[in-house]
Amino acid sequence: MAKKAMIEREKKRQRLVEKYAAKRAALKEIISDESKPMEERFRASLKLAELPRNSSATRLHNRCQLTGRPHAYYRKLKVSRIALRELGSNGQAPGMVKSSW
Repeated sequence: MAKKAMIEREKKRQRLVEKYAAKRAALKEIISDESKPMEERFRASLKLAELPRNSSATRLHNRCQLTGRPHAYYRKLKVSRIALRELGSNGQAPGMVKSSW
């Protein structure tokens, strides 16, 4: 149950990041533009602070799409090492063969 919740939370954060990306970029551009008056830059920073926290891309985490595990994450496959091992053992990961030593 908790695993599903973490996966859904990350999906929600991803949607918010995509929704507010253009607005955040525009406000950051105003804030960093030294030619603009200080009052305008300050207003832009206040507007940026009013946006949802989860709309920031830095709040996204890499999580396994199957288990929600945040550690040992393979970016290309979007799964954790444990899920990858399980998929390989079941023959669901193409090209992967079980090896023992």
